[in-house]
Amino acid sequence: MQRKKECVAMLLAGGQGSRLYALTNNIAKPAVAFGAKYRIIDFPLSNCVNSGIDTVGVLTQYEPLELNEYIGNGQPWDLDRIFGGVHILPPYQAKKRSSWYEGTANAIFQNMSFMKKYNPDYVLILSGDHIYKMNYAGMLRAHAESGAACTIAAIEVPLKEASRFGILNVREDGSIYQFEEKPKVPKSNLASMGIYVFTADKLYKYLEEDDQNPDSSKDFGKDVLPTMLNAGEKMMSYRFEGYWKDVGTISALWESNMDLLGTDPTFDVGDPTWKIHSRNPLAPPEYISDTGEVDNSMIALGCEISGKVKHSVLSSNVVVEKGATVTDSVIMSGTVIKSGAKVCYSVIDENVTVGKKACIGADKDDASGITVLGRNIAVADGARVESGKIIDKDYKGE
Repeated sequence: MQRKKECVAMLLAGGQGSRLYALTNNIAKPAVAFGAKYRIIDFPLSNCVNSGIDTVGVLTQYEPLELNEYIGNGQPWDLDRIFGGVHILPPYQAKKRSSWYEGTANAIFQNMSFMKKYNPDYVLILSGDHIYKMNYAGMLRAHAESGAACTIAAIEVPLKEASRFGILNVREDGSIYQFEEKPKVPKSNLASMGIYVFTADKLYKYLEEDDQNPDSSKDFGKDVLPTMLNAGEKMMSYRFEGYWKDVGTISALWESNMDLLGTDPTFDVGDPTWKIHSRNPLAPPEYISDTGEVDNSMIALGCEISGKVKHSVLSSNVVVEKGATVTDSVIMSGTVIKSGAKVCYSVIDENVTVGKKACIGADKDDASGITVLGRNIAVADGARVESGKIIDKDYKGE
């Protein structure tokens, strides 16, 4: 008798993340640092193991090296299993053909053999670029009880923003009668979260049909879901009311980091009942010298603070020298802010050196946008990087 899993999760993590600009020049979007000690992909992986799902395929494509290394054998998320666990699934050459993943549906289609290996009753499709905590077990249970072919997680968004999302139009019982992908004039504000539960045999059927359709863009939202609905399949919505943010833009990434701060944070990563697991770097305890000041900020292990840090999120091994100030900013690991430097309303990637008395960005109230410094670069002493600028190479000033 074939061993089986009730549910296999497929995590789409191959996107380029072009709207994060310099932050994703050399790494996949799900590998971008978040919240001082995490990476974006920690959230869906932790949600899986906390929900009792121990078999996860991570579909990679764009700049996968760092993401592959970070996930490793899955041990930090308790996903190092003999039967199941976490598996990296890059595009590969098959006997009949080989190609890059052409869309979200095609990526899952190309890994049909991986899913079938576990003979699951259900397949959970996830995105690797969202920050949220969600118990997928409740969604799986609702899906099974409804007898639907597909259940889509949905969240209410402001109506003025609804045209940015796939919108679900539903009946009183939550069944979906219309799916509109980014409509110009939305009929409702119930947005798809890009989280789907499929009854496995239905998923296989529609993916195979979609692969044979030369006119398809091979996308779930544009092609597979509308096709299922038009074919009369029962499709249900599953409402989610917690914190959820698509961090696909610089402003969204910055805002989500800032949501971690304050006496009553909008999003709590420290909840012991729903632990967010991560592969933490080896680092000594953080050190705050007698000249250092930290106000309403998250500071990871290995940081050395001799300057002032206010309303900011600092990843591991960040150094803020005496006389330097960091305000309303996200600073990623290994970065050094030299003495007298001023950083405001900025996102600074890993292993950056900000020179003495350099000025990065502007006060939030005066800023024209978030300033971004890409990884492994140096900003010269005394240089000024204006508000809203994106710098991805060494900078000496203009």
